[in-house]
Amino acid sequence: MSITILQNFIGGKFVGTNGSDAFIDSFNPATGKVHAHIPDSGPEDINDAVTAAQTAFGSWSKTSRTKRSEILNRIADILESRLVEFAEAEVRDQGKSITFATNVDISRSVYNFRYFAGHILHAQEKAGQLDGLAMSYVQRWPVGVVGLISPVGILVSANQANLRVLPLIITKLLPISSVLCSILNEAGLPKGVVNMIFGTGPKVGEALVTHPKVPLISFTGGTVTGQKIITNSALYYKKLSLELGGKNANIIFEDCNFDQAVDTSIRSSFANQGEICLCGSRIFVQEGIYEKFLQEFIKKTRALIVGDPRNPETNVGALISKDHMKKVLGYIELARQEGGVIECGGDRKVLDGDLSEGYFVEPTIITRLPPTSRVAQEEIFGPVVTIHPFTTESQAIDLANDNQYGLSCSVWTENGRRGRRVAESIQVGTVWVNCWMVRDLRMPFGGTKTSGLGREGGDYSLDFFTEQKTICLAD
Repeated sequence: MSITILQNFIGGKFVGTNGSDAFIDSFNPATGKVHAHIPDSGPEDINDAVTAAQTAFGSWSKTSRTKRSEILNRIADILESRLVEFAEAEVRDQGKSITFATNVDISRSVYNFRYFAGHILHAQEKAGQLDGLAMSYVQRWPVGVVGLISPVGILVSANQANLRVLPLIITKLLPISSVLCSILNEAGLPKGVVNMIFGTGPKVGEALVTHPKVPLISFTGGTVTGQKIITNSALYYKKLSLELGGKNANIIFEDCNFDQAVDTSIRSSFANQGEICLCGSRIFVQEGIYEKFLQEFIKKTRALIVGDPRNPETNVGALISKDHMKKVLGYIELARQEGGVIECGGDRKVLDGDLSEGYFVEPTIITRLPPTSRVAQEEIFGPVVTIHPFTTESQAIDLANDNQYGLSCSVWTENGRRGRRVAESIQVGTVWVNCWMVRDLRMPFGGTKTSGLGREGGDYSLDFFTEQKTICLAD
């Protein structure tokens, strides 16, 4: 199998690193074998990218909305025409199933580009009149170069929103991102508007966060890294958008649509191997249907196919890395030590042939753990869920809120008043009632507590990536 050699993308060109020929091995999670060499970039590369972005800023920030919208739509069209290619690259890159990569990752990216291409054409600003005194209105202007740091997960990102107004510097460890850069050139995006640097957090991530000419940072990743970004950027008063960890609750009441609640909870637990920050890994089931739900959930979990991500029939692919697989298996062992019962799964899944060294873990259900146990409280980011009974509505709310994270929650009930009442009591950024991962880009998205800072989506993205000035004109 040939190994892909990647380069950084600066000023519209693919270039080597500045002063180093070192590479990072990128492993195909399904095979455990190296499939790409990623540049081990350093601060000098960040400086080059910042210079390119600053050069592009003057003209791009003044480009008409119509022109920017046209470019975003062209990016969407090209991406859609190469959907299969991108989906297959996602499979090699992250080990996820081809079905998920096709129907969620790439398709949603196309949708996002098109949404923001339209949104930019219809933005409105506020104006106000003080009778006999003055008229005031709001002027927006782009803040400057924005740094995006996105390690793993889903290709859908904030890029689409940022491209409306700002030049970007993106730091990543994902080889598929390099393929996206070729589309940007083909779509006619001016050189320097997007720059992509591959590397590690301590070398390029920190250099970007502390760069004095990068006033905005948008980060998707772990809470500990988010804390470091807050600390390291504090001296520069940067605007931050942080989408961090989650330990999301599913609350299932006795009056739910049972089949729908089970089927969607299977998906929200194990989609993308549980490597979605929005996955529901704490399931609270009202005691009247607890045993029925548990047995049906176990049966349908056992029916999930863990296998070759290239096979459209596969439900659960490989975890992102060997180290992460060890972390997930470590939490399963901790559950045993904490007195939990492994109802199904619980082990590494060893496949045949070229997948024998892949990072596969069986979908795992754990019961009889106290909701305060580490396994039920800490983010695992894998195909592992804990299931707990509850009695009353108020108890369910307390259990869901008793966690350091506050990203999302799903509530299952056919009682509309209860659904609204519970949703308004949960301390998270998004609550889904009788659904999961339905995203309206007009709505704010983000977390509370240690799940992050800021909101993105529609006008909320515009608020983050621009500054607002009040101009007052005397009568």
